[in-house]
Amino acid sequence: MKKKINMFLLGIGALTIILTMVFSVVVFYELFKTEVFANLKTYAHVLESSDLVNEILDNSYNTNADNIRITLISSDGTVDFDSYANYLEMDNHGARPEVVEALSVGEGTSIRTSATMKNSTFYYAEKLTDGSVLRVAKESRSIWSIFGKVIPLMMCVALGLFAICMVISHLLVKSFVAPIEQLANNMDDYCSISTYKELVPFIHTINKQHEDILKNAKLRQEFTANVSHELKTPLTSISGYSELIENGMTNEDDVVRFATEIHRNSSRLLTMINDIIRLSELDVTDMQVQFEEVDLFEIAGNCVNMLRVNAFNNNVTLNFNGEHCIVLANKGMMEEVVYNLCDNAIRYNVKNGIVYVSVYKVEDNVVLTVKDNGIGISKGNQERIFERFYRVDKSRSKSTGGTGLGLAIVKHILSQNNAKMVLESEIGVGTEIRVIF
Repeated sequence: MKKKINMFLLGIGALTIILTMVFSVVVFYELFKTEVFANLKTYAHVLESSDLVNEILDNSYNTNADNIRITLISSDGTVDFDSYANYLEMDNHGARPEVVEALSVGEGTSIRTSATMKNSTFYYAEKLTDGSVLRVAKESRSIWSIFGKVIPLMMCVALGLFAICMVISHLLVKSFVAPIEQLANNMDDYCSISTYKELVPFIHTINKQHEDILKNAKLRQEFTANVSHELKTPLTSISGYSELIENGMTNEDDVVRFATEIHRNSSRLLTMINDIIRLSELDVTDMQVQFEEVDLFEIAGNCVNMLRVNAFNNNVTLNFNGEHCIVLANKGMMEEVVYNLCDNAIRYNVKNGIVYVSVYKVEDNVVLTVKDNGIGISKGNQERIFERFYRVDKSRSKSTGGTGLGLAIVKHILSQNNAKMVLESEIGVGTEIRVIF
């Protein structure tokens, strides 16, 4: 990562240096060209205003003293005089760009570069009062010549700037990557990492993900340990009772009693396995939940009728009331939610207890309430009852056949059906769970 960022920054620096150098040469040459034309224009004006044109024609003025080439051209393009060449042998100049422009607008300029590309000739032409054209010219270095001259100096400057870029790039990358390296080496103490404010959200996100990973790892370990323990208990009972029967160490009454225990523990084992499989299915994050409009009152009523026998066997009375309420949810999941909540209320109730199940509307919300007057849950346990295999009264759960997974399943289902759950409970008074859609 550091190498890539360094190379990227150095590439930008090198490109910037090259473009700056080229731009500087072009700008310098443009300024140089403007200055040369300004000097030629001034020279031409001096010649015209001081009547030196006649002296030039009479050969009484030394034109080579200023290293300026002077040419006089008639209005038809014929060369009348040239300070550098025999004008009698020169061809017609009427088509030269600077002459055409001067005859048209009063003055004209042009630059022509020699074949060797080392020198350029700057031409300035001005129309005189008699209709002829005075042209002055000066040879100077071309842009390529100037560029070639300054290349060594530019290379030295470029190398110096590139070296500075390397140092700055190294320091920038080091300061940028340092907090990340500190975080990688010490994830548990991210607060002590000094960094710039733009990186703080990134560090917080990484730390949160780290905490979530540790938390999930711990939950997996606890889940594995709990599964092993919970499955081992009924399997041990089944193995023990069946071994006694197999070895003929029982009478007829014991066989019936042991067979009953084997059936009860195998049923509990099967229920537990089904619950574990169900939780695994709910844990799949990309599972597509099919939503539909369902009557929560009808689902709750069916569930209550289904559990009446179970409630009677536990000396618990079931009361159901409410109104028809339509919610957008998965019907099968809603049946699981109502069944688990009602089953828990029956299972952890007292003798001759009552479970109240109701469905009603509150403003724009639909509320399912399951309330009992059972043993209740302490404040310390209320936050943990939705954890897998967590049970407030383990001895009571074993006697009633609870797996400790019912409320965990409810929690997962409600999160996938856009509903929330509110728990209120007090020891010896009872528990009320409200599911709000």
